[in-house]
Amino acid sequence: MNDDRKQQAMAAWYQLLKEPLIRMDCEEQYDELLKAADEMERTGLINSYEWRQLVREAGVAFAQATEGIGNGT
Repeated sequence: MNDDRKQQAMAAWYQLLKEPLIRMDCEEQYDELLKAADEMERTGLINSYEWRQLVREAGVAFAQATEGIGNGT
């Protein structure tokens, strides 16, 4: 496993988590986070435990982003 590639991929993933691309809604952001996590696992940069952690973090961010929808916020 190439640690430099892993660090770069993880940094890009967390950057997308913190700051979605312009005009990217929360659903698109969630989808892209999952795709990136899947690709990192597929290529062997992360293991299944790390993949599950990323998926959980993406889910929490998505839930927080959509929490106010429909509640007047």
